[in-house]
Amino acid sequence: MFDLEGMPPHLDELDEIYLWGMQVYGKRPSTFIGVTAGFGADGDLEGWMAFLDAAKKLFDDFGDIPFVHWHHYEKTHIKQYIDRYGDPDGIAARVLTNLLDLLPITKSSIALPLPSYSLKVVEGYVGFKRTQDEYGGSWAMAQFILATETEDEGERNLRMSES
Repeated sequence: MFDLEGMPPHLDELDEIYLWGMQVYGKRPSTFIGVTAGFGADGDLEGWMAFLDAAKKLFDDFGDIPFVHWHHYEKTHIKQYIDRYGDPDGIAARVLTNLLDLLPITKSSIALPLPSYSLKVVEGYVGFKRTQDEYGGSWAMAQFILATETEDEGERNLRMSES
């Protein structure tokens, strides 16, 4: 599974990803791999490079696995980051090749009596219940912003582990 959380451009000068989340499921699952952007002027670049390192490790450990996601956000932002910072070892290109978008598969496979195929609407319809009390893009973004605004390393680490 592959999911990104980002800061929209109206909150920051760049459309930046602050959390790159990955997890392998199946016969040999992995633990959750959450790569976060760093702090300061080079934080966005640090996050991108850390994501590339984590993705390379996943490919090394599991082979050419799919990076399953929902809709275009992940694909759009990987391309944006390649343009912004490059892809020195071709890992991002490999991720792009292995992206598997579940939205078109869902739309072409089943008709749902819903106003939208947004993930939260579909998961509610099928009875999926989130196990965390606090979750979602807005909540995670708030945790990241709070982490960036403090100089207290303990508080920063707490916020980043929660997002």
